[in-house]
Amino acid sequence: MDKGNVFRQLHERPEIFILANAWDPGTTKFLASLGFKALATSSAGFAFSRGLPDGGIPFDVMMQHCRDLVAATDLPISGDLEKGKGDSADSAGETIFAAEAAGLAGCSIEDYSGDPGRPIYDFSHAVERVAAAAEAARALKHDFVFTARAENFLHGRNDLDDTIKRLQAFERVGADVLFAPGISDRESIATICASVSKPVSVLAPAPLTVSELATIGVRRISLGPRLTMAAFTAVRDAAREVLDKGTFEFTKAGVPFGELQQLFSQGIDKDI
Repeated sequence: MDKGNVFRQLHERPEIFILANAWDPGTTKFLASLGFKALATSSAGFAFSRGLPDGGIPFDVMMQHCRDLVAATDLPISGDLEKGKGDSADSAGETIFAAEAAGLAGCSIEDYSGDPGRPIYDFSHAVERVAAAAEAARALKHDFVFTARAENFLHGRNDLDDTIKRLQAFERVGADVLFAPGISDRESIATICASVSKPVSVLAPAPLTVSELATIGVRRISLGPRLTMAAFTAVRDAAREVLDKGTFEFTKAGVPFGELQQLFSQGIDKDI
């Protein structure tokens, strides 16, 4: 099965779809069992699971993490690879080759530099990086869906015009999917969708619904770190109940142990 082609077809069909982000093999298997059509890694989710901040995972460790998640499911997985292997355009292309070698069906690369002083790459450099990544994706033997991310709104640059300018340039140089996380109002998202022709991905924006996002032209909804945050919230609330109240009511709402045991027992001989 060409997972890249399966992943691309999800973007090309009329229906919007949701990309759920896992952070370890267990959540990968669990989310796959719930009926999602494709999954993604979560840079923040994985980092938090290692006791590190988002952005704190070295590239080689991240790629091994991607291989671990790919091995846990038959679903297509897209890698949340942050800025990629490095800052240069060449490193963006190398990131694509590494992602394909890890078995990913696609990946995203950001224009966030990681430098607090200059968090967003200059426009021309950002476009050069996307062009190099897109060229590398086209050179692969298998289909591969490359997502280019404009990170302005996640790093204090709430400039919609510049964000759209970047997304339009990313489209021109070959990105398959366009993503500007951090934008959550209906009007801005609709403006982005109307400004480009490639599929637009958004980071699950409360209080908008799946049907509302579909109506304004969004093709893919990423859950990003949302599920990780929900998991930590559940642990925090359960722990606070135990510590503050001395009760265990949280145990009534948990996923049954037997259900998880059964899920993770499937294919155990193959995994070993």
